Amino acid sequence: MNRALLYCAGGGIGDSLVATVVAQALLAQYDRVDALTLPGHRSTLELVPEIERVFVDEGEPLDRQIAALRERAYAACVVTWATPRAAAAVRGAAIPVRVGQARRLYSRSFTHRVVVRSELGDVVSHWSDILLDYPRAVGCDAVGARPHLDPGAEGERIAQVLRAEFALERDAYFILHPTNAAATERGLWPTEGWARCARALRERFALPVLLSGTQADCEIVERIVAESRDTEVRSIAGRLSIGALAALSRDARAFVGITTGSMHVAAAVGARTVGIFPFQSDFPERWAPLCDRRAIVRSAFPCHPGDRKETCVDYACIAGLDTPRILAAVEGVLAPTQP
Repeated sequence: MNRALLYCAGGGIGDSLVATVVAQALLAQYDRVDALTLPGHRSTLELVPEIERVFVDEGEPLDRQIAALRERAYAACVVTWATPRAAAAVRGAAIPVRVGQARRLYSRSFTHRVVVRSELGDVVSHWSDILLDYPRAVGCDAVGARPHLDPGAEGERIAQVLRAEFALERDAYFILHPTNAAATERGLWPTEGWARCARALRERFALPVLLSGTQADCEIVERIVAESRDTEVRSIAGRLSIGALAALSRDARAFVGITTGSMHVAAAVGARTVGIFPFQSDFPERWAPLCDRRAIVRSAFPCHPGDRKETCVDYACIAGLDTPRILAAVEGVLAPTQP
C-alpha cells in the first residue's frame, strides 16, 4: 500500500484541522493518508474524510514510536509541527520521503526542507496555503483546499437530542462561541461584551442563541447567560463532542465566535461563519474561517502596546466588543447570494 503520513502533533484543534489540507494534497500521489496527532485532537481528525486512520503521540519512549512507524511502512510523511522528537521519529523510522521545516537544528532529518513563509514576514497568506508548501515540495498540491469534517453518527445523535431538548428547528437558532484557551487559563475573561452580543442577536433576529464552550468554559458561559437576561440565550457548554458541535453549527442560522478551533470546525461543515478577531496581535487573513459564507470582524480596539491574548492584563477588547460591527457581519453572511 502506497501510504503517507500527516504528522500534526502540536498547537490547538484548529491547527490540526487546518493542517488536513495537506492530506488532501498528498492523496494526489498516495493511496491513503494517516495522521499522527495529539491525544486531544484525535476525535476531531477521526471525522476528516481524507484521513484513513488517526494515531496519537502519547509521549511514549521515542524508540517505541519509531518502531510503530516502521511497522506501518509509510512511503512519505509531512511534519507540519516540527519538533526534535518528530524529526527524530520519522528519520528513525526510515520513511523515504520526509518533508519538514527548514532553518532548524534538526532539519537535516528531513529529505525535503520548507521555509515557512510566515518566518519571512508573510502575514496575509492563509495558514492552509502556507502549509500546502510542504506537499508542494514533493509535487503534491490541492489549490484552494479547505478542511472538511463529517459530524459522524454519534455527533448527529447528540445534536438531535439537544435540538429536541430546546425545541429548535434547523436554521432557526444561532451558535455563539465566546471563549478561547486564554479565557479559562487566566481567569480574566470579561463577560459583558458577549452578553450584549447575545442580546443583540436575539433582538435583531428573534431566534434562540446557544452559547458553546468546553467543560472548562461552563462558569464563564453561565455568567454570560445570566447577564444576557434572556431566557432564549442558553448554555450548551460542556455538552458537545466535536461532531455534535459540527452538526449543530451546520444546521444553525450562523456560527458566531472568537477565533479558535470551534470556528474552524463550523467552517469545515459549511456553516455560515462569523469569526471575531478581537486582538491587534491577531492575523485575520492567516486564520480566517474557510467556507463559502464567511465574514471576519477585525480588532478596532486600541490595545496596549505589545498586548497578546496570552499576556493581556484586562481583555478590554472583549469587554468592549463592537456589537454593531458583529451584527453587520452576521447580516452579511445571511444576505442572499448574488447570481
